[in-house]
Amino acid sequence: MPTNTERFALSLTVRGTVQGVGFRPFVARTAAEAGVTGSVANTDAGVEIHFEGDRQAVERAAQRVRSDPPRLATLADIEVSEAEPQGTDEFEIVPSEEGPNRTTLVPPDTALCAACREEIRSETSRFHDYWATACVDCGPRFAVTRALPYDRATTAMAEFEPCSACRDDYEDRTDRRFHAQTIACPDCGPTLSAVDTDGTTRATGTDALDWIGTRLDEGAVVGLMGTGGCHIACDGTDPDLVERLRTRLGRPAKPLATMARSLDSVREFATVTPGAADLLRSKRRPIVLLGHGRTDWLDAVAPGLDTVGVMLPYSGIHHLLFERLDSGPLVMTSANRPGEPMATDRSSLLALSDALDAALVHDREIVNRCDDSVVRPVNGDRRLLRRSRGHVPRPLDRPVQADAEVLAVGAGTDVTVALTRGDIVLPSQHIGEPETPTAADAHREASNRLCELLSVSPDVVAHDCHPELETTAIATDRAERTVAVQHHHAHAASLLAEHDRDRAIVIAADGTGYSPDGVVRGGEVLDSGLADSERVGGLSRFRLPGGEAAVREPARVAAALLSDTDRERAVSLLRNSEAASSRADAETILEQPVAGVNSPYSTSAGRFLDAVAALLGVCSVRRYRGEPAMRLEAAAGDPVALDPPLTRRDGQLRLDATAAMDRLASLDTHRDSSVVAATAQRLLGLGLAEIAVTAADERSLDAVGFTGGVAYNEAIDRVVRQRVETAGYTYLGHHRVPPGDAGLAYGQAVAASARLADS
Repeated sequence: MPTNTERFALSLTVRGTVQGVGFRPFVARTAAEAGVTGSVANTDAGVEIHFEGDRQAVERAAQRVRSDPPRLATLADIEVSEAEPQGTDEFEIVPSEEGPNRTTLVPPDTALCAACREEIRSETSRFHDYWATACVDCGPRFAVTRALPYDRATTAMAEFEPCSACRDDYEDRTDRRFHAQTIACPDCGPTLSAVDTDGTTRATGTDALDWIGTRLDEGAVVGLMGTGGCHIACDGTDPDLVERLRTRLGRPAKPLATMARSLDSVREFATVTPGAADLLRSKRRPIVLLGHGRTDWLDAVAPGLDTVGVMLPYSGIHHLLFERLDSGPLVMTSANRPGEPMATDRSSLLALSDALDAALVHDREIVNRCDDSVVRPVNGDRRLLRRSRGHVPRPLDRPVQADAEVLAVGAGTDVTVALTRGDIVLPSQHIGEPETPTAADAHREASNRLCELLSVSPDVVAHDCHPELETTAIATDRAERTVAVQHHHAHAASLLAEHDRDRAIVIAADGTGYSPDGVVRGGEVLDSGLADSERVGGLSRFRLPGGEAAVREPARVAAALLSDTDRERAVSLLRNSEAASSRADAETILEQPVAGVNSPYSTSAGRFLDAVAALLGVCSVRRYRGEPAMRLEAAAGDPVALDPPLTRRDGQLRLDATAAMDRLASLDTHRDSSVVAATAQRLLGLGLAEIAVTAADERSLDAVGFTGGVAYNEAIDRVVRQRVETAGYTYLGHHRVPPGDAGLAYGQAVAASARLADS
């Protein structure tokens, strides 16, 4: 070993997702392999490393830290400086310490790794049949973390003292559980219990898995307490059982997620492309929307749709249950009532006892609720519908920094929150609609948890412009300083930030976005920057007879659009729906827009697609958000060429909604409804794309983007992209942020930051 005068030392500070990923054990092994001494510690500033020894060996160790970090780590920044040698003769992992400036991040929860899966199956392993098996490469992180720095004492595992065997693995530098804070086994870790709906324990440990597996095979509806929340499961291949679950939960038609035991099992009922297979097998294990051939059981799981949400097992509970099941794919849906957050403990799960026949629970606290992520393969790419488990709390870029830190609280549906810190934005997990007291509490809890984990007290709260949203009330209650961001501008800002752009023409198409002028917006073409945007065109205005009733009964919108050109068909549409029981009722509805009574104007692309669904008899009553447009997409075949009716008004190019509906209704008289459904989607996408391309040309911009909930529609996305790229412009679509309202908080945080920086 070199003398102290010959020794060389480096100090490294590593920031990013570097706690809870086995980073300190990795550094210790790196030091041992390089033959250097020193120390490594978790601090609020990041992971602090001190290497010393021979210069070449120290530099080799530092280079490996940069180039070959652990599987779950994400390095944001590394500071390296020469240091004074301390004369140490060993390498030490020192206890974590808390400082004033937190820059580290906790990693997301990840699926059980192959090595752990093998151990829980092996009868010779001490982890055989143990549901909470994990290592430095897999398992819960965010869901169990109470505070940083990340150590067992700051997680839900603090209550479980490791046994001697687990302690030996924890201290063995050659073991993959070296310093794994979630290490546990049947002798010392959390335990499972199978219970009746009254809470009576029927079995524990491995016997609990056996008992629940038997109940599922017998046709029971079972609650499952998992990693980041609770699910309700049943045999998905039994349509009568699925209908029973729907009745109990009050979800008459909403598509339900499924879980299959293997990729081969998925291929038996769904179309799995290579890209979809990669998503299904990824460490995030999201729900993936896949095309399928119609069967009775799939029609029960996802009524009227041509896609089904599928995921593969990701926790020890899932893998061990499927080993015990004879049943096929399971329905695996979130355990909650409509409008309420997902259950996260025994008591909240058993509060759903009237929906359950039994439950499997455990005694490891779920600290942070985290629903499953949802992703859809779209035109060779992917679209995130929900960015949650497996993604959160990974940060996104904050393209414009401000002196103030911003908390963004989302809008009214698919709500997430987002918090800035320096040059990053940290979006939260899925929260949902904060319309009930319990759901509003979940929103506040998620916001507070982000602030605690980042050690940030926000200076400004960003929110939607809609004055009546619960999130607007939350914003004004939380802070004196607030920034209102218009709905579609927030969508556009999220897209620009994702692509590191400061300006582009953006199509923002969705169901509803509040506008101060009283128009229910949703078919917008914007010249958008990060701080603000200008509407330069879009879908023309049309009426929503009955206001909210027109959202529930889209035949009202279709009839209003047709009333001037085909009054009889308009009346017939209403009488064949739930909107009107007589001609007099239908005529009353049609007179509302003429009189301007309870018939707000709208430019919503979502409402237009809903109206087409009603026109074709695909869906006349909306039972869940997005249903008519989703059913229209599923019903679509091959389109015919139908030029979009574009007009100029007040200097803006607009897609005439009334003329478009008239043309589609005429087409419906001599073409199959599948052709009309496809043509409607093509017409809408092509019309908005044509307006956007024209605006880009007039304003000398080189990129056109597509955002909002309509961007999930594969056919419309394809039409928009083809028109944009054919015209020679760069197409901007979402990859890392959901196009819909689940990505809105990120856009609010970006827009508010840009405004604050400009002020």
